[in-house]
Amino acid sequence: MSERALGVIMREVVARNRVSYGIVYLQITRGVARRDHAFPPRQVRPGVVVTARALNKVRNEALAEQGIAVVTVPDNRWGRVDIKTIGLLPNVLARQAALERGARDAWFVDAHGMVTEASSANVWIVTPTGALITRHADNAILRGITRTVLFDAIRAEGLTVEERAFTLDEAYGAREAFITSASQIVLPVVRVNGRIIGDGKPGPVATALRRAYHRYAEAG
Repeated sequence: MSERALGVIMREVVARNRVSYGIVYLQITRGVARRDHAFPPRQVRPGVVVTARALNKVRNEALAEQGIAVVTVPDNRWGRVDIKTIGLLPNVLARQAALERGARDAWFVDAHGMVTEASSANVWIVTPTGALITRHADNAILRGITRTVLFDAIRAEGLTVEERAFTLDEAYGAREAFITSASQIVLPVVRVNGRIIGDGKPGPVATALRRAYHRYAEAG
């Protein structure tokens, strides 16, 4: 279908679910076909699923004002994390491990000791010198829609960001840390594996970028 037609469908789904503040989720599959490991013929029509659900803005803002705790887990996912699929078992297990350890989310750490991403979010830190860092978009992370939009907001604020891998020790010593996702936008991280990040409170960079994201996304 055309982008215009898809837009009509998405707005209709939002209206029917009576969502004023929330999230619209779009999934596109190759289509319905006989079970086989090979691709189906090209004439198979793609499947489109659109859902919408309300989010609690007051609760989300309160969470951002408080900040969250995260734990780390080994990154045991397959080698093409950049491809968005429904194969999310490692992500689900990581999030569950975080909840069982009294945290909100989990960060994956690869075999080289580098932080890749969270269970369903991208990870950022602010170094002691004020440098804003997030992992480069390679096969080890999902590029992230919110991450991509935030780059535009960062430029609009006159800031710069360095895209590179960083170690867990760098995160421990960071001035600030935060995650970005579609449902939580910019969410400060104040503890990692029980260790306090910065002064243990949401920092000025994360707080400013959360406000800037809303302004940029709504204006855009």
